[in-house]
Amino acid sequence: MAIERVADLLTRGATRHRTIFSFEFFPPKSEKGWDRLFRSIGEDLLPLEPAYVSVTYGAGGTTRDHTHRLVTRIQNEFGLTVVAHLTCVGSTREEISAILEQYDAEGVCNILALRGDQPREESLRALMRERLGPGGEGSPDFPYASDLVAFIRKRLPHASIGVAGFPEGHPATPNRLEEIRYLRSKIDAGADYVVTQLFFDNRDYFDYVERLRLAGIDVPVVPGIMPVTTRKGMRRMAELAAGARFPAALLRAVERARDDEAVSRVGTHWATAQVAELINNDVPGIHLYTLNNSWSTVEICRNLGLSSYRL
Repeated sequence: MAIERVADLLTRGATRHRTIFSFEFFPPKSEKGWDRLFRSIGEDLLPLEPAYVSVTYGAGGTTRDHTHRLVTRIQNEFGLTVVAHLTCVGSTREEISAILEQYDAEGVCNILALRGDQPREESLRALMRERLGPGGEGSPDFPYASDLVAFIRKRLPHASIGVAGFPEGHPATPNRLEEIRYLRSKIDAGADYVVTQLFFDNRDYFDYVERLRLAGIDVPVVPGIMPVTTRKGMRRMAELAAGARFPAALLRAVERARDDEAVSRVGTHWATAQVAELINNDVPGIHLYTLNNSWSTVEICRNLGLSSYRL
């Protein structure tokens, strides 16, 4: 399988009126987790022939080495196009430059540029002491994601760069007009496409895209879908995606579920309905947040009759 730029995949999909599918993974914490993930990719997800997959990056770059290992191993062992997440919080220009050089040497040409979450306070203080010395204040090399995008575009002009979008609003930017302006700055800096944060009501996505178009942002906007699988996971979603809105109908269905197996089926059914409506409205792509669990992803694709969406 040839490694391609995601921007080219999205363009070709639009030309052929096809919605491309992609899956997201995170670096496992244990060797057993690695074995389980690669078995899942090879046996369950690879047969679905995703257009590409992506690999997350921990807060403050805490999973940097594991992310790099997972990106290169997936690309080398499965021949899949892989998008490497890259955050700039707590990173210097020298560190980011070294990462980009390494990816370039290994043929990784797709980057999702994110400002990223701050690491825990103690970790952040230790990080700053290491970088700046005791009591060092200093200003970060990358105050915003747009700065990271511009840096990547300059260092890797051939790369395909994605950025994050927030249909329900960015938790750190209550002013929705400013939020659109910030996204525009990322596109102007060289980003090719947008992948959204999770959402559970498609009306939020459609309205978001319309507002972007009104602001002159015409790049592809790929909706990100994360199925609910457990009650605990649902609470975790609410914490990680601050501001996540769970529609009353979904909450009611989860409340009726007798156990987490039933919750997972409810969440998968809800996500299937979301994806079906999105496909019917010709969205450029569907990005499924797998949480390293293939069951829901496979069920969603089967429910929609999808066996292959490789272009």
